[in-house]
This record gives sequence, C-alpha cells and structure tokens, in this order.
Amino acid sequence: QVQLVESGGGLVQPGGSLRLSCAASGRISGLYVMSWYRQSLGEERELVAAIYPNGITKYGDSVKGRFTISRDKAQNSAHLQMDSLAPEDTDVYYCRAVWGSMSYWGKGTLVTVSS
Repeated sequence: QVQLVESGGGLVQPGGSLRLSCAASGRISGLYVMSWYRQSLGEERELVAAIYPNGITKYGDSVKGRFTISRDKAQNSAHLQMDSLAPEDTDVYYCRAVWGSMSYWGKGTLVTVSS
C-alpha cells in the first residue's frame, strides 16, 4: 500500500509562484511514475505533469513552459514548481503514483490564483 500526501497549496496572486510537494510512504520505490493532476468542480481530472523513473517528463499543453515537475527518489517525494500562475490555474491538485496496474492518489491540495 502507498500513501500520498500533498502540500504547498494556497492563495497566490496572478503572476506568482507556488511549489507543491507530494510525500510518498509505504511500499513505493523509484520505479513508480509520479504525476500531478488537477480538477475543477464538475470537470474531469486533467494531467498537469508526469515524471518517469528515467527522469523523462511530460506536461499538459496548458502548463508547458510555466510548470516544472521533479522528484527525489531518496526521499520518495515529487514536486511541482508552478510559475506565472493565472486564474485559470485555480484547481485542486492531486498527486498520483503508478506502477504497472497499481495506481494511488493523494487527497489533493487547493491552489487559488486570485488578486
């Protein structure tokens, strides 16, 4: 079993930055694909960014060039650096860990971009 806990969400002004963190515990290793998703009420969950065990990264079109995903295998954590935030980035952000058929989600952290 794997537990994921997100942190770092909050209120930020447009153009500002936030850094989200995902702390993983339990039976997890560096073989997992770590990713961030976001979801607004009534909408489907959207992939924001993913990082593979070999370090390759993937980003959703709406965040390319503004967000950066990273991971610390030694500490079983993943991070999402979000820059140039805009009101449309307001969402609940979720961390996900995937290995084969196993998929785990955190409970989410709210990011609000508003002046």
